[in-house]
Amino acid sequence: MSLLEVKDLHTSFFTDAGEVKAVNGVSFQLEEGKVLGIVGESGSGKSVTAYSIMQILAGAGKIVSGSIRFRGQELVDAGEKVMKTIRGNKISIIFQDPMTSLNPTYTIGKQLMEAILLHTDRNKEQARERAIEMLRLVNVNEPEKRMKQYPYEFSGGMRQRVMIAMALACEPDILIADEPTTALDVTIQAQILELMKSLQKELGMAIIMITHDLGVVAQMCDEVIVMYAGSICEQGTADEIFYHPCHEYTKGLLRSIPAVEDNGEKLQPITGTPIDLLNMPKGCAFAPRCDAAMRICLREKCERMQINKDHAAACWINVAQAQKGGEA
Repeated sequence: MSLLEVKDLHTSFFTDAGEVKAVNGVSFQLEEGKVLGIVGESGSGKSVTAYSIMQILAGAGKIVSGSIRFRGQELVDAGEKVMKTIRGNKISIIFQDPMTSLNPTYTIGKQLMEAILLHTDRNKEQARERAIEMLRLVNVNEPEKRMKQYPYEFSGGMRQRVMIAMALACEPDILIADEPTTALDVTIQAQILELMKSLQKELGMAIIMITHDLGVVAQMCDEVIVMYAGSICEQGTADEIFYHPCHEYTKGLLRSIPAVEDNGEKLQPITGTPIDLLNMPKGCAFAPRCDAAMRICLREKCERMQINKDHAAACWINVAQAQKGGEA
């Protein structure tokens, strides 16, 4: 049995302008001890997928249909009482900006202890010891002293370490990391990723890594999901996605990465602008920005096609190539 199974998830935001279909039919499985990367540009539905799993959508957001199963237990419509036992305890999340995630009026120690007291049966003294232990685990120096300090007294990298400590304090089965290194410089970013890798191996937890940075995906992930306009356009192992991309959007993302060696070639950006989720096209959502688009791409949405047992993509070009090869 998979640790987490998401099936045909649809999440929308109901606004005055109309229904925004932020997540549109997302399905995936997460196995124990694995790292799953969800990649895509801003507005592709990555974070909304995570918030749907945690059931922490904004007021206008609602899961319209689909299934989210954790260890076989259905979470959609499970109720707030059930979700309180899951959040933090079984599934934890690291948010994108640690400065806005931490309360500036409370000490680091108070915020760490609050999470531990809420989700475990430890008393106040045991919670304090656990908080110090977690700060030490994420390599925060002088943890006893740091417990009495406020978030503004920490650097960006140190605040992110505190957020990781808070997320791991109750030893969750799944850690969702929502762009955990976006606001950090490259040196601190490398340290945070190395820390997460070592903690994942030490604690044996599964990770969902949400990012728009393909370098992070290559370094961290076993499997990768590429999202565009709320849907999965390609899914497979990290090797398959990086060495044999089969969707034009994925190819565009890979072409826009700077090469290590400076050979004088210019970057090839993806032209156009992201799709308007209020006015989705009839066919492939990426077709208006795709240089290889065919007429059928504009008329009809392509279902995901299995390239091999470890790789699937929703692109009409793969169907055309299969027909030419007599495989269809």
